[in-house]
Amino acid sequence: MKKPYDSVIVGAGIVGLATAYQLILKNPGLSLCIIEKEERVGAHQSTHNSGVLHAGLYYKPGSQKARLSVSGIRQMVQFCERYDIPHEICGKLVVATDESEKARLEKLLERGQANGLKGLKWLGPDAMREIEPNVAGVAAIRVPEEGIVDYQAVVLKLAELLNELGVTISLGTSFVKATEEGQNLVIQTNKGAFYTKRMISCGGLYSDRIVQNSNLRPTARIIPFRGEYYVLREDKRSLVNHLIYPVPDPKFPFLGVHFTRLIHGGVEAGPNAVLAVSREGYSWKDLNVKDLMASLTFPGLWRFIRKYPGMCAYEVYRSLSKSEFARSLQKLVPAIEKEDLLPGGAGVRAQAMYSDGALVDDFHFAEAPNMLHVVNAPSPAATAALAIGETIAERFMSTIQNKKTTI
Repeated sequence: MKKPYDSVIVGAGIVGLATAYQLILKNPGLSLCIIEKEERVGAHQSTHNSGVLHAGLYYKPGSQKARLSVSGIRQMVQFCERYDIPHEICGKLVVATDESEKARLEKLLERGQANGLKGLKWLGPDAMREIEPNVAGVAAIRVPEEGIVDYQAVVLKLAELLNELGVTISLGTSFVKATEEGQNLVIQTNKGAFYTKRMISCGGLYSDRIVQNSNLRPTARIIPFRGEYYVLREDKRSLVNHLIYPVPDPKFPFLGVHFTRLIHGGVEAGPNAVLAVSREGYSWKDLNVKDLMASLTFPGLWRFIRKYPGMCAYEVYRSLSKSEFARSLQKLVPAIEKEDLLPGGAGVRAQAMYSDGALVDDFHFAEAPNMLHVVNAPSPAATAALAIGETIAERFMSTIQNKKTTI
């Protein structure tokens, strides 16, 4: 048997790469390998998103997500500055479109202040239109710390740094199962066996299956939701100067469509949220029967639909109707017309869900003495990847040393 690695990480998305980066920085000389089923790093959620740097406005003060968001965006900006990765701190407006939303907007302001965000400012109609002349609404919060970034460049730089630090990245290597063999783990893949003392899985869209194929029982299921985007026609990009977001409705689990400036030019509008027919289903045509049946036979999904029937039906309708998508966007920027929208990209969100239909809103793990599975790393996982990776690495090392830690 070959000498085992000290650790193997399953998944070379931004969280897996950042975890490896923090682990090797804290443990120089660690023999570390990352296995990734795709032929490139960051192939799915890491780069199929709008490229926003989130500052932590929405999350409950004191929560893990709030703490990691606030520290995570600052770490990510420092990383981008250090390695000349394209990014811009352009700021964001969160807009109350009518009087009924003002109370929720006020609570958001209080939450952001409690989370330690800097420079938050309440704006009346005139003040907010000085920043975004085409926006509609009665009030807004200015979030100056938020911005945009090229996450593709981030994952490529992380992979480059890991190579320089002696970390092996095995691409095109699909996880099959993990079994114990004495004091070690044997990770079976399509390219043969990898031997390791410990394993961390950051499998994203496949995280629950990796748990199951490691002789553990997942307590949450991944249900893939697709988010679809349009982009504004070039002559209409001037309608949006920064990031424009709605006030989220706490009755529903999704944020709602919004406008995002892109780091390499252009303006994106979206996303909606519909059940994906594949875990890599970036359109209605990308059907994977195994994935779809896994979703449809999960009782939690039907309990979720029963809880939010109107929202679920509307999201599907909006996915199929460009006119309705445009009407949603007009609540924020009335000058937008259906003809201004061109087909954009799409992303698939790995939404962890419990069997009672509740969404897993925070970090969720499955553990054994020699393995740690990151089942759910929720938004803003890309922004906070370095902070998340640091925390996972600390938790993992503490587990190895038989110390208790909280996350």
